[in-house]
Amino acid sequence: MAERMTRQQRLVLAVAILGSFVAFLDSTIVNVALPAIARDLGGGLTTQQWTVDAYLITLSALILVAGAVSDAFGRMPVLRIGLIGFGVASLAVALAPDAVVLVIARAAQGAAGAFLVPSSLALITATMVEPLRSRAIGIWTASTTGAMIIGPLVGGLIVDHLSWRWAFSLNVLPIAASLWLLTRLDHREERRPDARVDIIGALMCTFGLGGAVFALIEQPTSGWSAPWIWAPGLGGIALLIAFVWRQRHVADPILPLDLFRSRNFSAGNLSTFFVYAALALNGFVLAVYLQQGAGLSATLAGLSSLPTTIIMILLSPSAGALAGRWGPRLFMTAGPLIMAVGAGMLLLVGTDFDYWWQVFPAMVAFGVGLALTVSPLTAAILGAADSARAGIASAVNNAVARVAGLLPIAALGAITGGALDLAGFHRAAIATAVLLVVGGVVSLLGIRNPAPRDAGGGRGADAPV
Repeated sequence: MAERMTRQQRLVLAVAILGSFVAFLDSTIVNVALPAIARDLGGGLTTQQWTVDAYLITLSALILVAGAVSDAFGRMPVLRIGLIGFGVASLAVALAPDAVVLVIARAAQGAAGAFLVPSSLALITATMVEPLRSRAIGIWTASTTGAMIIGPLVGGLIVDHLSWRWAFSLNVLPIAASLWLLTRLDHREERRPDARVDIIGALMCTFGLGGAVFALIEQPTSGWSAPWIWAPGLGGIALLIAFVWRQRHVADPILPLDLFRSRNFSAGNLSTFFVYAALALNGFVLAVYLQQGAGLSATLAGLSSLPTTIIMILLSPSAGALAGRWGPRLFMTAGPLIMAVGAGMLLLVGTDFDYWWQVFPAMVAFGVGLALTVSPLTAAILGAADSARAGIASAVNNAVARVAGLLPIAALGAITGGALDLAGFHRAAIATAVLLVVGGVVSLLGIRNPAPRDAGGGRGADAPV
């Protein structure tokens, strides 16, 4: 008979789901709202790119700090900070009078979001053991993807009938629910009295990512020869190299490089990089092209990915359970390859647009592939870290996913040929397929299944949002 969760464990799972739900909700809403934001505030594709990447830059850089802070000072205080900050920043996005203020508010939103996922999901690893932990991760994966239904659907309706500004106000509801549940959670924090956070390293990582991404986004306009392009680009790369060097020598690194000595941790994160780069590229391009190229409303564009979400909700718990019994390698290999087939199907999109023949089959393939990939991927990666470092291990995996997501968006001009017309859409589909194939091959060659005595599952933690 399967072990049952206690009341407090069910409460922990609810907090983890709602805390992550906020980030999932926002990431799905923003893609649907991009065309309306550009029409309202101006700036075209550049505004759309920065609306996504400003959030991802601060999220990517600070999620490592948040993971370290979560392990050192406690999950619940960090989670509260993230929830409150995310709510305030969401309202700032909704009230932004121009593109500059919007981008700044999105950066603040990303900074707050960095404190949400590692601390919320680390609560699961701190309060549950196997096999209950793996089952909880499967439930979390299926439940949080509900945001992928609510976000595009409700966001599209609001964009079409009210304003994109109201779409960002939706974040307040799950935030309020999460804060209330935290008051009912009886969890004793374990804090290290000697804990320190590498603030200098955090600044190096933030400005390094910012400089490199700025150069990628702005170079199609000014060219690489312009000093305001190559200088921040080279400076950003130099800071990132110095950041890695610092993490090898600082006493309390925010990126513990020794985690990568584990084969599954390093190979899983490398696979994460390619898979989530593909997912970010596909999500951005599909939401924008269906509105600007195919002429769909924001609501219909948001509904286009509904089959993917439904299939993922239905199959994710089973995929997580089967991967716990058989090992993650098969699932982490097959999932990305099935999604690559789905990306190839998007080449059917033509000038005479037909969703059911040209897009729907691809969405089905993406749903099956994602369901096979997400739970086994995260369980394999974080099963390689001990529970005392669950927060930072979770943060590393999420940081890899966020960096992977911001780079193809920043390089969108080079990928699409400078325009998101039909030819550019097809180029993005090919790039998506290539990234997914590489992710599957990395898993095939790099991931090792646990020994039979450990096959009940890894230490799982959260998937990246």
